[in-house]
Amino acid sequence: MTERVIGVIGGSGVYEIDGLEGANWVSVDSPFGTPSDAILTGRLSGVQMAFLPRHGRGHVHSPSSVPYRANIDALKRLGVTDLISVSACGSFREELAPGDFVLVDQFIDRTFAREKSFFGAGLVAHVSVAHPTCADLSAKLAEAAKGSGATLHHGGTYLAMEGPQFSTLAESLLYRNEWKADVIGMTNMPEAKLAREAEMCYAPIAMITDYDSWHSDHGAVDITEIIKTLTGNAANARKTIAALPALLGGTRAPCPCGCDRALDHAIMTAPDKRDPAMIAQLDAVAGRVL
Repeated sequence: MTERVIGVIGGSGVYEIDGLEGANWVSVDSPFGTPSDAILTGRLSGVQMAFLPRHGRGHVHSPSSVPYRANIDALKRLGVTDLISVSACGSFREELAPGDFVLVDQFIDRTFAREKSFFGAGLVAHVSVAHPTCADLSAKLAEAAKGSGATLHHGGTYLAMEGPQFSTLAESLLYRNEWKADVIGMTNMPEAKLAREAEMCYAPIAMITDYDSWHSDHGAVDITEIIKTLTGNAANARKTIAALPALLGGTRAPCPCGCDRALDHAIMTAPDKRDPAMIAQLDAVAGRVL
């Protein structure tokens, strides 16, 4: 058994965790750059917590400029074992209404302007993301969300677009009708892939704010309406997060999904060919196997 540290990456409208004991904003240096913001640490129901606002306080990062690698690396350096991602999204399904929560379990990654791996030339690794979220952590998250007041949907495919513009009508119809995606957002990729490389359990909550542009009665995405819905979503997200530590507890056994062992057979570069500089850079992310 090891100590559990719950990490939360908060998206639009979620900039803090209520009720943290010993709350303290700490700056964490990362060899992958500067994280989005300082990280709020403390304890909730006796469990160590670490909260990072994805866009920075004041929303200073666009989806493309979020330093995803630095964020995941910094959380890993703080010992995070279980990572909850909270983000706003649009819906491609009538039954997935604004204000609802979706526990995403699959992704279609259409981003193109972001660094998507900690590994590369000099130290090559391939992790499996066939099942990119942790089913065990998602089940606990679903239980925590029951008392939040939000309507919860279990499972769904998240289309990750580059942004920062919203979809054209043609794109929206393609993603909905041909690709069968359920929700659309701009930030869960490459976050989910990097969390897997860092051997963290990762479970995302997609908070629906709108119907994208496909809905005939909805029209173009309106940022003022999104912000209005975000306010209610954020309150429900904070209630969900507050209930999670008591359900998970302060210690953890090995992940039954294998998330914490994702690098066991992933590194391809022969030991004598590995770049020493990259080994040093990956001391937190891949130190267990390097």
